[in-house]
Parts: sequence; C-alpha cells; structure tokens
Amino acid sequence: MQATSIVALHGRQCLKFSERGWPVEQQTDALSVRYADDRLAVIDKPAGLMVHDSKLARGETDFAADRLRGQFGKPVFLVHRLDRATSGCLLLAFDREAASALGRALMAGEVEKDYLAVCRGWPEQSFTVDHPLDGGPGKPEKKPALTRFQRLATGELALPSAGFETSRYALLRCRPDTGRFRQIRRHLKHVSHHMIGDTSHGDGRHNRQFRMLGVHRMLLHAVRLSFPHPAGGGRMEATAPLDAEFRKAFDLFGWDESLR
Repeated sequence: MQATSIVALHGRQCLKFSERGWPVEQQTDALSVRYADDRLAVIDKPAGLMVHDSKLARGETDFAADRLRGQFGKPVFLVHRLDRATSGCLLLAFDREAASALGRALMAGEVEKDYLAVCRGWPEQSFTVDHPLDGGPGKPEKKPALTRFQRLATGELALPSAGFETSRYALLRCRPDTGRFRQIRRHLKHVSHHMIGDTSHGDGRHNRQFRMLGVHRMLLHAVRLSFPHPAGGGRMEATAPLDAEFRKAFDLFGWDESLR
C-alpha cells in the first residue's frame, strides 16, 4: 500500500499510512486558537509538538502545521517558528499575501514576541545579550543576535548547589530582537543563567532537580505576540496562558500567575 492522505472521519483526522502500509497513529487534538480571522490566526502550541517536519524531526509524524491544515480546512503559512519544547503563541497566515506582509513586518522588527522563561541564578533586573549565533546544524555562519531580558521575580528552593544550601532561580520576560536558532536558550547559556528544562543548552543538575519536583518540560513560553494586521495595519495582540506544568513551577516559588 502506498502512502495515502489522512483519513477523515466526521471531520477528524484519524489514521494515515506509512509508505510501507503500516498504520501510524495521528494526534487528533485541536490546537487552542487565541485569535483568528479570514487572513490569519494565532494558536497556542503545546510544549512537545514540533511545528513542521525538518531534519530535527527524527521519525516524528505529528506536526502543528499538519494539524492546523486539517483544523482550519485550508492551507496555512507559518510566519515564524517555535522550538518543539517551547509552548505558546504561534502566528500563521491563510494566504500568500498575508504571509508575505507578516514576514516583512517580522523582518522590519514590527512583530513583538514576549516569552516567559525560568533560569538558574538571579540575573540583573534588566539586561541585554548581544551575541552572534550560528544558524544551527549545518549553518555555521554567525549572524547578529540580540535579546532583551527583564527579571520579573526570584525564588529559592531548598536544594544544595555549588556549596550553598539553596538554589536560586528567576522568572524572566524575554524579548528577542532577532530570530536565530534557539536564540533565547543559547543567550541564557552564554551568560551562565541556563534555562530550566533545556536538555541541549541547560544545566543537567538543575533540570534533574525540577524533574524530581514534577516539572518535566522546558520552561520557555511564548506568552504574547503583537503585530500589524496585513489588512489595514491595525495593531493586533494575542496572549497564551501557561500550561499546567509551567504553573506548577510558579507554585513552587509562590509566583503570581499574572506576572508577564
């Protein structure tokens, strides 16, 4: 049996076949829509879901782009990307003209992307990391990369670390001015305030401590997105709430969930 389209049953994607004819499970959960009109949408991507197929997919068959095509019943054009482990606001367009306009706005710095992250240590109240980054595997050329950080809250856990009886952590608002590969994660590593739960660029000791406390995900969430609408240019804003596991991290420190 050759590869087929995903079978639709009562409007839902149920099953697809691999090239050898073996059935492959297909996630059917609809993604939360934070805003939508006839030109674009902002959805809340859950942590653990890849946005699209790529060299990093490693056998994955479930992608946000595929789900969204089925969910909206029409083509979708991704305006930007989120790492698999990152949750939150993802912007997409429904036609090429809207996608081009939003892409130009992104390149011109007219799209604001705010993230929440939990890092190890207590960094300065406000700081900027201006450090060039390469484009990831197979893309060695380094390009300018700048991220602005604001410390929103701090906390300590009774976990011995580096000769101290407690470990310090901070909640950050992160605003990348550029969009390099894993930019926020790599910039935090560069200043030795590793992101919690980051298995590629983080600190394994702290990641293990959080897993023991029931927090297994990377603590990076795209909380807010602001952009000019391609029809008329009016300013749009969308937000995405924290998921249960990120809220669990907030509860560990007694942080207010209204912190943004």
